[in-house]
Amino acid sequence: MDKYEVIIYWSDEDGVFVAEAPELAGCITHGATRQAAAENIAEAIDLWVETAIEFGNPVPVPKSRRPVPA
Repeated sequence: MDKYEVIIYWSDEDGVFVAEAPELAGCITHGATRQAAAENIAEAIDLWVETAIEFGNPVPVPKSRRPVPA
C-alpha cells in the first residue's frame, strides 16, 4: 500500500477521533480511540484506491512528506 498522509484529530462535536487522508478526496472516517481511527483510515484508503481503479479514475501518487508526530 502506498503511504498517504493521514491526519487524526479529536472532534468535541462528535465525541470521536476523526481520521482523514487529504490527498484522497472524501476519504475520512472515525473511531472511538486514536488506534481505531488509524485502523479505520487504513481500510478506507484501501477501499478508496480499489474503487478508483474499478471505475477507471486516477489514483494520486502520495506526496513525499517528512513525518510529523500526531
